[in-house]
Amino acid sequence: MTASALPAFLIRRSGPMDLTPMMRAMVIGAGGLMTAICVIAITRGLLGMTPDLPHLRNIAVAFHVSTVIPCVPLGAYLLLARKGTPMHKQLGKLWVVLMVITATSTIFIHDGMRLTWIHIFVPITYRAAWLIVSSARKGDIATHRKEIVGLFFGALMIPGIAAIVLPGRLMNVMLFW
Repeated sequence: MTASALPAFLIRRSGPMDLTPMMRAMVIGAGGLMTAICVIAITRGLLGMTPDLPHLRNIAVAFHVSTVIPCVPLGAYLLLARKGTPMHKQLGKLWVVLMVITATSTIFIHDGMRLTWIHIFVPITYRAAWLIVSSARKGDIATHRKEIVGLFFGALMIPGIAAIVLPGRLMNVMLFW
């Protein structure tokens, strides 16, 4: 397949702030698939096609889910949309705040604040959030973009995949039981 046969949104790079065509394709694929999976899981839950979901009786889990779900399509949108606009800046702030709240809520999910391997994403998210904001304020767009992409894939997609494939996790139960 030649570059001219690819859709325009995969081959264009509108400016220095935009993603490379390959990264755009990865965001579209991962973000679109994860968004679709979330919609399917929520639909199955709303239609009563899942077993009882005791996970959602835990306020920390319910809060975590309510903040992480919007991060998936919003993050993908921000990575794909035009950069530097007032809307991009406002939605970007919302996304970073939701990611920090999501990360913080994971600390309270287990009784006694017991930590597991997945909690490694909490300090990663805090670090990335700080660098995302500080680099944007300094005008260091290369660092800003690198941290946003890293946070989207590293602290949103990887734990999301784990939530889907690990038995007993809420997303796993909603999708496969």
